[in-house]
Amino acid sequence: MNPAVPSWWGVAASVALVGLTLVIVLREQLGLTREVAIASVRAIVQLVAVGALLGVLFDHAGLLGAVGWVLAMVLVGAAVAGRRGAGVPGAQAIAAASIAAGTAVTLGLLVAAQVVDAHPRVLVPVGGMVVSAATRGTSVALLRMAEEAVSGRRQVEARLALGLPGAVAFAPHRRTALRAALVTDIDAVKTVGLISLPGAMTGLLLAGVDPLTAIRYQVVVMWMILGAVTVSTAVAARLAVSRLFDDAERLV
Repeated sequence: MNPAVPSWWGVAASVALVGLTLVIVLREQLGLTREVAIASVRAIVQLVAVGALLGVLFDHAGLLGAVGWVLAMVLVGAAVAGRRGAGVPGAQAIAAASIAAGTAVTLGLLVAAQVVDAHPRVLVPVGGMVVSAATRGTSVALLRMAEEAVSGRRQVEARLALGLPGAVAFAPHRRTALRAALVTDIDAVKTVGLISLPGAMTGLLLAGVDPLTAIRYQVVVMWMILGAVTVSTAVAARLAVSRLFDDAERLV
């Protein structure tokens, strides 16, 4: 038997959890009351709006509309990741290229191998997971690249003084940034099923799908996310290095 989907009254009742959060924030004097309230209101408004738009997309826009939706998500992700890596010259363009690369490689492989259907009802939610993962990885990679350029300036300049090219001089710091960007997702893969049941699997289980079927889908999602993060962060780090040095191989 499939579980009942919460009614709008059920959604309204869950607002009590937001109230509980506000009470704790106020009691502990965290100064986050306004942020919690705004975030909660924005979440419901955005989700309702997106739900309405997806209904139109699925019924009328077809595959071209789904691809356009994924591209729009890439641009939004690039804006977010670009702000995180503001210390890197051209961070916005780097973020867009990196997220687009991670999304194209991951989704392209899955669609070409017929692992996922090239149908808007499948492509949009799966693309959302891919873009979200690529955005997260790119954000951390660019942020850490900017931090490494500041904290490791003396070491980098010492290597430059020895005659090493910029990319080689910065290589240890690039690897540090990449490890920081990947470690969270690697740990998630290590502990999947032991600490938590991931979102895709949980959703399928709640929909009444057989657990072994849900596991197959979750394995694909898990590898998909790891691949998207790895490709996007690798591209972001490489592009960032090229922008951190001028034509004279000086760290900008």
